[in-house]
Order: sequence, then structure tokens, then C-alpha cells
Amino acid sequence: MKIIVNGAGGRMGTVLCDLIEASDGFETAAKVSIEFDTNVEKAEFSSLFEFDGEADLIIDFSHHTATEDICKYAAEHSLPVIISTTGHTDDEIAKLKELSESVPVFKSGNMSLGVALVASLSKTAAGFFPDADIEIIEKHHNRKLDVPSGTALLIADEIKTVRPDAEYNIGRHENGLRSKNEIGIHSLRMGNEVGTHEVIISTGTQTITIKHESENRALFADGALSAAKFLLGKPAGLYTMKDMIE
Repeated sequence: MKIIVNGAGGRMGTVLCDLIEASDGFETAAKVSIEFDTNVEKAEFSSLFEFDGEADLIIDFSHHTATEDICKYAAEHSLPVIISTTGHTDDEIAKLKELSESVPVFKSGNMSLGVALVASLSKTAAGFFPDADIEIIEKHHNRKLDVPSGTALLIADEIKTVRPDAEYNIGRHENGLRSKNEIGIHSLRMGNEVGTHEVIISTGTQTITIKHESENRALFADGALSAAKFLLGKPAGLYTMKDMIE
């Protein structure tokens, strides 16, 4: 499988490229990053539109602001896309949905299969205890821009499927009194934390804690390649980690 890695000059893009090189069945068709000076011999490009070679799929580990270019390039070349970035605006989400009408698009706020399991377990627990208080705590490195994390929102959105009236209280401040339907989401930024997500469900008489700790960024790259295997050959549509694990 020939893969275009968009964002290849970043931390996650670098990890993904290394993993592709060490994997059987995968090949880097192009490494794309605004940090690169285009070098065709090294398959490095500063823009997607500078690459006109053969590829089977795009994996994006760049920034959500690249969405418009990715959608345009993927539509022109009929390429499936895996979106591994977070923080998308409503307009960018709309562009991805529009793209998914013509090619398969896989989007996840977190490429970890373990996180997908946490989201599923949290949904189940919330369904069992409909009146319980729910808090989500997420920790990341001090350079992360979006708050809360896409993963925290992914988990909260999954819980919301069994609590449709739930409202997200992000970074509770001033008045700490809980409302009945709120899901509290708290963001910590420190050091080189890769990513920890903890869901606390309390009934007042018992507490359930579901926690996932990311110990190495390679797990996200590995998840992206698993998504690539899943996505190749799929019909046009918008897919998530939930589709892959089910």
C-alpha cells in the first residue's frame, strides 16, 4: 500500500514514516510538510499538489487547517483519506463530509484502539447509571493547542449517545455547582505528557473509573496503519474508530 503522509515533518508524521519503513505491505509514496524544501529524490514535498505520483491513500498528521487542501487533492485523485488531527471547525467538518460522498474518509480524534475501547466502556457504564455524575480528565504535553482534546470530545460524544440531553461543561469555573445533565471536561497541560484520559462515573455510593494512558506516540501511528488496512477498498463514506472495532 502506497501512502502519502501529510505532516511528515512533525512529531507524529516522523513516527509514522519510520513505522511505514519498518512494516511489510506499506510504502511511503510521498512525505509532505510545509517544513520541507521539495526534493523529489527523497520523496519530500512542501505541498500535496507538488506530488503527482501513484498513491493508494493519504494519512494526515498535520493540522486541521490543512483540511481544505487535503479535500481538494483527495477529490481530484480519488484517494481515501485518514484524518488524524483534531480541532476542526464546523466548516472543515462540512468539507470532510462532502468529500466522504465521493471517497472513503476515516476520522478519529485518537488513533488508539485502546481509546476506542474506553469510549465504548464509558458509554456502557453511563447507560447503566443514568443519574451518575460524569467527569472526564485529559492530560497532554504543554504544546498542545486545542482544548479540550479531540479524544475527550470523542469519549464525551460516545457517552452522549445514551445521554442525549447531556451538555459539556468545559473547564468548570466560577460556579462549581453541577447541573443534572452536564459532563465535566477538564484539560491539563504539562511537560511531555503523551496523553492520558480518565472517565470518572460516580453515583454517590460508588465510583467507576476508566483510564487510558498513552506511553508512546507509536501507538497512534500503528492505529493509523490499522485504519489504512480497514479503509482500503471501502465504499465512499465517513468512517470512525467505532466502525473499525465493531
